[in-house]
Amino acid sequence: MDKVRVGIIGVGYLGTQHARILSYLEEAELRGIADVNFKKALEIGNRHNVRYHQDYREMIGDIDAAIVATPTSEHHAVSLFLLREGKHVLVEKPITETVEQAEELVAEAEKNGLVFQVGHLERFNPAVEAVESMISKPKFIEVQRLGSFSARSLDIDVVLDLMIHDLDIIRALIKDEVQAIRSTGIHVLSDKIDIANARLEFRSGCIANLMASRVHQGKVRKLRIFEPTSYYSIDYIDQELKVFPLRGGHGQTEIKSPKIQKEEPLKKELQNFLRCQIEGRKGKVSGQEGLEALKLAHAVLKETEV
Repeated sequence: MDKVRVGIIGVGYLGTQHARILSYLEEAELRGIADVNFKKALEIGNRHNVRYHQDYREMIGDIDAAIVATPTSEHHAVSLFLLREGKHVLVEKPITETVEQAEELVAEAEKNGLVFQVGHLERFNPAVEAVESMISKPKFIEVQRLGSFSARSLDIDVVLDLMIHDLDIIRALIKDEVQAIRSTGIHVLSDKIDIANARLEFRSGCIANLMASRVHQGKVRKLRIFEPTSYYSIDYIDQELKVFPLRGGHGQTEIKSPKIQKEEPLKKELQNFLRCQIEGRKGKVSGQEGLEALKLAHAVLKETEV
């Protein structure tokens, strides 16, 4: 397989970005666009000179793989149909609304030997990739993911909308069992939780404190990791990593800023998805990982006092 024939289902903001990148990637051949909003499908299809559909099932015979960028409530039905038709799938996060739905998708993909990935974009952020190889004994993690209000993703709480990114990253970094969760949340501009704070306590003793808001003035994406001899600070937006070595665990010494080659995470994510199919290998952020992130997000929601 030289190129993967790809279709995009749902061309809102994220689907439009997928189309932009897939239109020029050498590993991909963008074959179709589908959206229930036919005017939007027509617009994006004409922009990239590909076929457009209101019903995504019309392009099933013309693709090898699909990007599912529909509202979360549709992830399960659309992805299940694709997997049963033998198509590789990259579904946007969260993988599904419920754990049971996600488990069914993971099982279906495994049964059919298909590549099934979840769009946890920040895992492809060069600054996050850089810190993964540096940390060894995290003791405390602090996360801020704040954004202004948007009409997008109002079908889910902020925990599933925004915080799940960082829950996924923390799972990848800590690789340990969560023993206790304390969380709070409030409604502000929607009937879902718009601001949430969660404290995770791991078996190793590490503590993670996460703050997520979609009613903040401006955009903040920060991750801080504290170890006995070092403190790491990541700015997701600027893709910057700063390392603060601590002499003997007490005094601060020189600040190090490792050189990071900045790249568009979505491009890296799509290349990973495509190359897995071409090269017949496993990818990053599998359906199983998306399922585990969803389980943790639901555990946070269960413990949330509103």
